[in-house]
Amino acid sequence: MKLLEIRDLLKCEVLSGEHKLDTDVTKCLTSDMMSDVLAFAEPGALLVTGLTNSQSVRTADVADACAILYIRGKKPDEGALHLAELMGLPVLATDLGMFDVSGILCASGLEGIC
Repeated sequence: MKLLEIRDLLKCEVLSGEHKLDTDVTKCLTSDMMSDVLAFAEPGALLVTGLTNSQSVRTADVADACAILYIRGKKPDEGALHLAELMGLPVLATDLGMFDVSGILCASGLEGIC
């Protein structure tokens, strides 16, 4: 699934990385616990989180995530967004909650990471 499809499915706002919306998303990892992200991540996964500080961006980078999707209408501060841009990580945001995001992506064929 492409980030472009995810943007459309979840009615996301693209906060950075518009030019990378053709990126393939292989799996999805949803968590607000960055230790879980590091423990279970797989390269190319989409990180779905409500944690909007720079730690989520650093964790996504270390975990080799393809992008970050912030949920519940949350958006990162300018520092975190700037860091994501420097790291080349696309950043999206949706008003949907984690449960809804997970269900929609699963129903659309994207596999999750436990």
